[in-house]
Amino acid sequence: MRRWLIVPLVGAIFVGGSFGLCQGSVLSEPGMRVEAESAILMEESTGEILMEQNAHKPLPPASVTKMMVMLLAMEALDEGKIKLTDEVVASPEACRMGGSQIWLEPGEVMTVADLLKAICIVSANDASYALAEHLAGSEERFVALMNRRAKELGLKNTVYYNTTGLTPDHKGPGNMTSAYDMAVLARELLKHPKVLQWTGTWLDSVRDGKSYLRNTNNLVRFYQGCDGLKTGFTEDAGFCLVGTAKRDGVRMITVIMKAKTAKIRSREMSKLFNYGFSQYQATLIYPAGATLGKVPVVLGKQKYVNAILPEALSVVLRRDIKEKPRVKVELKKSLRAPVTKGAMVGKVLLTIDGKTVKEALLTAQSEVQALNAITAWWRTVTDFLGQMFVGDQVQISV
Repeated sequence: MRRWLIVPLVGAIFVGGSFGLCQGSVLSEPGMRVEAESAILMEESTGEILMEQNAHKPLPPASVTKMMVMLLAMEALDEGKIKLTDEVVASPEACRMGGSQIWLEPGEVMTVADLLKAICIVSANDASYALAEHLAGSEERFVALMNRRAKELGLKNTVYYNTTGLTPDHKGPGNMTSAYDMAVLARELLKHPKVLQWTGTWLDSVRDGKSYLRNTNNLVRFYQGCDGLKTGFTEDAGFCLVGTAKRDGVRMITVIMKAKTAKIRSREMSKLFNYGFSQYQATLIYPAGATLGKVPVVLGKQKYVNAILPEALSVVLRRDIKEKPRVKVELKKSLRAPVTKGAMVGKVLLTIDGKTVKEALLTAQSEVQALNAITAWWRTVTDFLGQMFVGDQVQISV
């Protein structure tokens, strides 16, 4: 059973904005064009598209392919299937990868963490292949997992044939995707923020400092707030980049595909980022620790526990509409002691025009211990008698 409360925005800091719910709508300045074959600009928290240009056109992704490798690796880490400290032995096949690499030697041992670092920072093909083998046993099996995950995410224009994005030497199909699909994939990858520790790093190293790494994404250094995600280049694909940047609580996802040069790729992405940040702003609704209700605790030493927000609740809204979101709090009808601190006791929903724009969990502010048997019995008796007494009073008053 749940209880609903409509909570006013008491003490909330609100700056006018709006929420875009229709992903199909494209809002951009008239005549806004990007010097690339395709592009897209998406606000991360809502998935709203602010600008698109040939966004669904199938194109080769080059090393942007490795975003799916990164996603599957992060999901495997979260599920406990692998650990960052796992040691991976490089196979001869992994070491034969061309293009960008960290020059793995057959039999060389490297941790999952260092392989991910090499993939995210320098787009190492040998590291991507080695990690795929570690996760699935072979590249072929891992590619099958990539395609299955793409289907689950609804990436209709995406198909993988390898883990690197390299153009096949033989005449045959290569990886294909679209700007829209890569924006959706990026949004899913951002559910694992640890990956940004690598994609947002400008300079690092592996092999105890003996091998130097410099990020292939220059915007990580030169654009304020940029912390990922993946570059790509082949002759067929041109210069590609899936980027993300965060400023003042607002995160944007931008995809540029088949630009003519790396300089054009960075310039056009910066232009899209600037436009996105001009259209959105973050709005603080409640600070961390705010109490949004209390839940009865059955047979607990305290009869109630406060329901609090463990983290600040904010929402990203468009600047051009002034409607404030409504706050709806959903609490459990009761809890049975013992209750641990931090236990989930409900959730809070932010809605605009009846549609949910943000959801956050509410947790128990403190631990509530259970009563011992005698005290519990006495509590039950007194509560029962109290209810009878109140009932009699109501009858007399009528």
